[in-house]
Amino acid sequence: MTTSGATRAGLSTSVANLAERLATLDDLQLAGSKVLVRADLNVPLSDGEVADDFRILTSLRTISEVMARADRTIVASHLGRPDGADPAFSMRPVAARLAELGGFRVTMAPGVVGRDVDAVIRHAEPGSVVVLENTRFERGESSNDGVLADGLASLADAFVNDAFGTAHRSHASNVGVATRLPAAAGRLMESEITAFDRLLDRPEQPYVVVMGGAKISDKLQVIERLLADVDLMLIGGGMCFTLLKAAGFEIGGSLVEDDMVGIVGDLLASEHGDKIVLPSDVVVADRFAADAEFRTVDVNSIPSGWLGLDIGPDSTRRFAGAIREAASVFWNGPMGVFEWEPFRLGTAGIASAVGESSGYTVVGGGDSVAAVRMLGTERSISHVSSGGGAGLAMLEGATLPGVAPLMRSIESGETQ
Repeated sequence: MTTSGATRAGLSTSVANLAERLATLDDLQLAGSKVLVRADLNVPLSDGEVADDFRILTSLRTISEVMARADRTIVASHLGRPDGADPAFSMRPVAARLAELGGFRVTMAPGVVGRDVDAVIRHAEPGSVVVLENTRFERGESSNDGVLADGLASLADAFVNDAFGTAHRSHASNVGVATRLPAAAGRLMESEITAFDRLLDRPEQPYVVVMGGAKISDKLQVIERLLADVDLMLIGGGMCFTLLKAAGFEIGGSLVEDDMVGIVGDLLASEHGDKIVLPSDVVVADRFAADAEFRTVDVNSIPSGWLGLDIGPDSTRRFAGAIREAASVFWNGPMGVFEWEPFRLGTAGIASAVGESSGYTVVGGGDSVAAVRMLGTERSISHVSSGGGAGLAMLEGATLPGVAPLMRSIESGETQ
């Protein structure tokens, strides 16, 4: 079911206008203090080196500002999904790249918490940065363990959360520590909340949302939540085939979530279902491979056994035209398997249209961000988000666990 107008109004009160109630670096007195910065430095590694430093670059503004104002800066982050301590997921290469990009000295701590970590921080040079080891090396991180949160809080005098990418998770290093120290949002977190606030509370019309990616189940809630508010919902990527099947099309061997067909069929038939725009043509392949045989076909003519791997040129033109005419645009998820050149044109067309739009444009989600960076349209977009899941959670109307303590800090007068 789509969100009713009454529910929308309630969400505006509780979720929108967060930026106005957010404690930021401007609310903290940092002189002479030790400051723990929770950053999102979860970057891909290749042969022991950072393969993509986007998240490090986006964190530099906050880290540099804290360094300039505080006595010592301590940076915490997770990296990947290790099962306990694992040298393959050590923060050491990330710390080295942070030092290169920031042009400042970085000391690597021997762990996340404990006496040895505390000693490294105490002996670090004033104005320097200490990077903690991977927070997910600690078993209590993902369960927001109180003992781990106490240990992290004991390292510093104040806490700055700049990790929007993990703000929808309730972990010890972002939620637990924020309830134990004077806490505020970093500049990246602040910019993210401001960007999504604008889409939640005052999107200029026409408002167009573009959704892609593999599974409709991953984004059904945000689609339902937004459908009443948008003018058009353009859907491509693998998820479009579940919707096409629900609409009565034969989809060949394309990706489909059979258990979702009935649910999305009801969505298409709902009050605002006519806002959903599906591809009119697709690029299909005889197998899932970069060198597969491929062709463009009408959605009425997908060959048996062939699978759709991109939206077609007619769909790309239609989607791009709607984006260029929009005053507000949100895009999450590629239109196809853009990593392979034969199935890249749909995503490239959307990236170009979003970059050319004169409206307010927000791109979120790892694959979408990778696409705009690869295709060179990043600088033309109003806001490129560092957090896919967190951004979707905000647009669903959820209160993010990592943001909630930052509100309480300023509203209760606890911010120092």
